[in-house]
Amino acid sequence: METSLYLPVKRFLEGLGYTVKGEIGRCDLVGLRDDDPAVVVIGELKLTFNLELILQGVDRMRLGDEIWLAAQLSARGKGRESDPRYRNLCRHLGFGLLGVAKSGHVDVLVSPSAPLPRKDPRRRSKLVDEHKRRQGDPVLGGGSRKPIMTAYRQQALACAAAMTSAPLRPRDLKPSFPDAQKILHRNVYGWFERSERGVYALTETGRNALASWQPTLAPACPDANEVSA
Repeated sequence: METSLYLPVKRFLEGLGYTVKGEIGRCDLVGLRDDDPAVVVIGELKLTFNLELILQGVDRMRLGDEIWLAAQLSARGKGRESDPRYRNLCRHLGFGLLGVAKSGHVDVLVSPSAPLPRKDPRRRSKLVDEHKRRQGDPVLGGGSRKPIMTAYRQQALACAAAMTSAPLRPRDLKPSFPDAQKILHRNVYGWFERSERGVYALTETGRNALASWQPTLAPACPDANEVSA
């Protein structure tokens, strides 16, 4: 699984000073640096160095300032990572290339340079916003496109966790969750229902979702007693 490459690559980029989170937008990982928020680093992961990995990098060029492609090194060192044509293509495109050993050691095969294509401001802004709003790093990058813990889902689950003991009003939740009114009103996942005017309760679907996602909830999530106090 590509997720086996995520932690070694995450540690490598963290060593360069970036805060890295997995599965942001359609990117396997995104890194931001607190002292330079204008720089967006994007990483894509594959088990082997192939054309699909490069094509993913090309797609990300309009979003990021620095693109890193990473794959597992071949056992005998005779994979495409040793092909000078593959490395030269990455150089021409401005991509960084990382080889990940089975031990987790990361080698820099090609250093990145600034890409040329224009950025897509709207998509780029959404990427940065999701990274900043997401609490912690609850998703391993490189996984399948199953439901992931987005910032919105984190907020909805936090509201649900606060409502396990009793129904609450949006204004009860607002001090901890400023978007509570929108989350309860929109009810994207079907987790909430009106128990009386201006008061919301958890549905059975909401309780099941809370139980399912509980292991990945941010530790800072307040409990029901803190919210209702």
